Amino acid sequence: MASLEVWYDGDCPLCRREINLMRRLDRRGAIVFTDVATGQGVCPINRAELLARFHAREDGRMVSGAEAFAAMWRAIPMLAPLGQLARNGVVLTLMERLYLAFLKVRPWLQRALRGT
Repeated sequence: MASLEVWYDGDCPLCRREINLMRRLDRRGAIVFTDVATGQGVCPINRAELLARFHAREDGRMVSGAEAFAAMWRAIPMLAPLGQLARNGVVLTLMERLYLAFLKVRPWLQRALRGT
């Protein structure tokens, strides 16, 4: 049984690539991946909010942004050390700042990957 659920934007080519990689690495099946774009699955918060940032539920607690990525990494043995490192507040703050910077260029990257 999965111990972590993540919600992602399946209409985003970057998100699909990331999630496809994580699925391959999640050999234990520890993660439930829910595509918010399909409208399937249960959304614990507003769908628009789920599409705006990466979200996960770890141990019953909703997290988003860099903290959600760290939770996903902790569920995958190969990436677990990175996820554990993000438990440090300074590291997580830096990761969140990088994530916020990424969100600013995400629309451009999405268009580039779609070829438009």
